Parts: sequence; structure tokens; C-alpha cells
Amino acid sequence: MAFSKENRSNTLNGILFVALFSMSATYIAQFEIFHQFAISPLIIGIVLGIFYANSLRHKLPVEWQAGVIFSTKMILRAGIVFYGFRLTFQNIAEVGIPGLMVSSCIVGFTFIIGYFVGTKLLKLDRDTTILISAGSSICGAAAVLATEPVLKAESYKTSIAVATVVVFGTIAMFLYPFLYQSGLLNLNEQAMGIYLGGTLHEVAHVVGAGHAINDNVANTAVIVKMLRVMLLAPFLVILSLWLKDKVGTNKDTADTASQKSSITIPWFALGFIAMVGFNSLNLLPQQVVSTINSLDTFALTMAMTALGMETRAEKFKGIGLKPIYLASILFVWLLFGGYFLTQFAVSIA
Repeated sequence: MAFSKENRSNTLNGILFVALFSMSATYIAQFEIFHQFAISPLIIGIVLGIFYANSLRHKLPVEWQAGVIFSTKMILRAGIVFYGFRLTFQNIAEVGIPGLMVSSCIVGFTFIIGYFVGTKLLKLDRDTTILISAGSSICGAAAVLATEPVLKAESYKTSIAVATVVVFGTIAMFLYPFLYQSGLLNLNEQAMGIYLGGTLHEVAHVVGAGHAINDNVANTAVIVKMLRVMLLAPFLVILSLWLKDKVGTNKDTADTASQKSSITIPWFALGFIAMVGFNSLNLLPQQVVSTINSLDTFALTMAMTALGMETRAEKFKGIGLKPIYLASILFVWLLFGGYFLTQFAVSIA
């Protein structure tokens, strides 16, 4: 056990080691260049972790590995739970039916398209396909992180999915304002905000693209993006139940019962909803909520850093370009499909 009497000190050393890397990532993220490109400490953390995994890993005590694993599991789940303090149920009313419709359709259609294209057309493995599709459809790296424990996926697959979020989300963050300001998009400010929030990958990408246009667009975009984030919890529950059925149809009857019992509704998804509900009551001062969000960002940075530490170059052999192809197809879908969904939603509202 990680925290047994004989292992406790090594596990704590491993956790503190991950925290040290995460503090470095948080500091680096404050540099102006990273602000301009809306690169969060989560992304920097996983890059630092990958660098460590492929350079210095063999020089540090193997006993500390338990702390790294703890960071990828329990700290990750806690981070997802407290991510709920970024949302309230009142956000739904602020954007109305169009925002809710676009958010729901984007999450559902993007995941379905991604799963079909990845597994059926590209013949990509199931876990990588689901992680990339979740990151594209919901909330980028946070969705990938939340989906990983449901799948029990290997760390390097999570890193691949996060990489696609970074690349295509950053491209979109610069492309969307250019398309709007050039007059190529037939959308008013509210519709543009819905379009940004409904289709961009990361919250940071939404903030960056929205403010590149104006504050009105940015405010609407962030609220719609938060609606997509709110859909993370039901998505995880549905995914867990769906995977349970997949086990039942793909395994022999003799071991089906035991495997089914090991696939349960993720408790951290329910915790996420509970935190959203609590935050909706406005019982805590805003400064306390801001502090919780800052601590939560650090927890998620630790989880990303630890995942990076578990990502070694040799695991990528044989992967090829299929993950990039899948992410590219989903990017094109979000760009064009999201545009027409937004137009339709606004027109019927």
C-alpha cells in the first residue's frame, strides 16, 4: 500500500517531487509569452513531466514512484471534483436555449463522430479514440484527465490526447477571431460567443479568442464553455455505463460478472455535480471560491505533470499519425459543423 508504514515516506517524497515540478510549471505559465498563447500550467506541467520521463527518470529513487502514481489517480480525481467550483446552475439561464442546444449537440455529435471515425475508419485503439474525442467535445485537457480513470487507460495515451488538444485548440484560438473580423462569419456578437464557447477545446482558448474580439463575445463564450464543462459529469456516467455493457457483450459469461462489478459510475463525476450545486447557492465569498479554483488548478497541474512522468518515448512506437488524423477531422467538424449548429440554434430561438 502506498501509505503503509514502510512506504509512507517514499510516497510523500514522490508527491512532493511532483509538486515541485508543478510549482515550476505554475511559475513558467506566468511568463508573458505563455499568457499571449493562453497556455495553462496544466500543459506546461505535462511537458515538464515528459521531459523528466525521458531524461532523468532513471536517476531518481524507484520507491518514489508510488507518489507519482498517487498523483495520477487520487489527486486527479479530487481536482475534477473541485473543478465544479468554476460553475453554477445559473449559468444555464444566462445563455438560454441556443447556448444549451449548441453545447449539448457539440458534446454528443463530436464524441459519436470521433468514436466512429477513430475505431471504424482509422482503426485506432478504443482508449486513444475516446480520450481524443472527449478532449475535443467537452473541455480539452480536463476532460481527457477525467476520462482516463474511467477507461483505466495507459498514461501515454492520455498524453497523446492532451497534445491534440493543445495543437488544434491553439490553432482555433487564432483562427476564429480572424474569420470573424474578416467578415467571413455571418454571426452577431452573441452568436459568435456561442460559437466560440461551443467549439473551442480549452477554457483558456475560449478566453483568449473571446477577448481578441471584445468583452461581450468573451463573456458569452465563457458561459457556453462552462455549460460544456458541466456536461462532463453526465458524459462520464454515460460512458461508464456504456463501457459496462461493452464488457458484457465482449467477454465470456464466466468472467462477465466480475468484470462488470469492477466498472462503476465514477464517484468523482457525482462529486463534480455536487460541487456545482453547492457553488450555485453562493454560500462562500468570491475570494474563497477564487482560492479554491487556484488550488484546484494546481492539483490538476500535479496530475498532468505526473501523467507526463509516466509517458516514455518508447511507448509511442507504432502509434503513427492516426491520432493526428482523428484530431484533424474533429477540428474540421467543430469549425464547420459548429458554425451551422450555432446558426440554426440562434435562428429558432
